[in-house]
Amino acid sequence: MWHYKFFEELKSLEIYKIYKLRVDTFIVEQQCYYEEIDEKDLNCVHIYKEVEGVIAAYARIIPEADTVHIGRVIVHPDFRGMGLAKELMDQALQYIDTHHHYLNLHLQGQAHLERFYGSFGFNTVSDVYFVDLIPHVDMERPAFGSNSPLKGA
Repeated sequence: MWHYKFFEELKSLEIYKIYKLRVDTFIVEQQCYYEEIDEKDLNCVHIYKEVEGVIAAYARIIPEADTVHIGRVIVHPDFRGMGLAKELMDQALQYIDTHHHYLNLHLQGQAHLERFYGSFGFNTVSDVYFVDLIPHVDMERPAFGSNSPLKGA
């Protein structure tokens, strides 16, 4: 089942499971040594799928004045290769297209996932750059809503 929650709606155990998955993935597995838990968590929507008590997939959506960011896109190692990343992105984009349809979308993705994110309408808008020795690119997707102040400008 997919969940969409603001930080204040998350229970203590849900916060723990989300942070554990993020730390296990980004800090331990990928060896990216940065402050994983940040103030952005307080002002975003946390989207996740829980399977038998395990958070199988997770992302956060951070709306700002003129852009909405998708970040921390993760599939738990035990659930990789099952199509959950696509399902997660579909859920995130559906949420954004419903609640923030007038905003352009932005994400910072690992370069090897450029084609994957491109399949959702994202275009690369930066050269490759490195975060903790991992190649990344910035990607954007135009606002979805027909009444977007950004469309046709």
